Amino acid sequence: MRLLNQRILRVGLVLLGSCHTAAQQEQREHALDYTHVAPLLVQGTVLGPSDVFEVQVFQEKDLSGVYRVAADGTIKFPLCGSVAVSGKTGSEIEDMLIACLRTGGYLKAPQVSLFVKEFNSKKVFVFGEVQKPGTFAYESGMTVVQAVTLAGGFTAKAEANSTSVSRQVEKQEHKIKIPVKDIGNGRAPNFALAPGDIVYVPESFF
Repeated sequence: MRLLNQRILRVGLVLLGSCHTAAQQEQREHALDYTHVAPLLVQGTVLGPSDVFEVQVFQEKDLSGVYRVAADGTIKFPLCGSVAVSGKTGSEIEDMLIACLRTGGYLKAPQVSLFVKEFNSKKVFVFGEVQKPGTFAYESGMTVVQAVTLAGGFTAKAEANSTSVSRQVEKQEHKIKIPVKDIGNGRAPNFALAPGDIVYVPESFF
């Protein structure tokens, strides 16, 4: 009987250690998710109608300017005419403009840079325990605190530190736990959103 009890104790300790290790691993994963998961790069996000971006052509002031994507997905660019940009990333549009300026014989080695100013065609979604759940236009550099503020702030039932952000990355959904209450109190860094993110604020059960 004594030997059996010792074996049971050893098994229990192993299981307890495994649970503790799993819990630690889960905590590390949450910490890694929150502190290291970067938003989708602006250059990797496709543009659409009503989006606004700035084009800078090195040492060519007349070719530089700010453009809004038209309803048909195009912009009117000097020397290139109508350029279809909807569904293209910033880097793809840069390449298109470089090719146009080079092959048209306008510039030998054009250097083109694109900077997105407004993502009007992109949205973020805020649901759960907020005053005004809904869909909001994504802005470059938008944070989770901004999104919650646009949704009217938390309700009295909100579990703010259990807020989650769901994000599609390469066709896979990732859920990231964000301590929004701590962020608001200055005890944690803010979290930048990406177009298409879903912010969910759960209800507190205490």
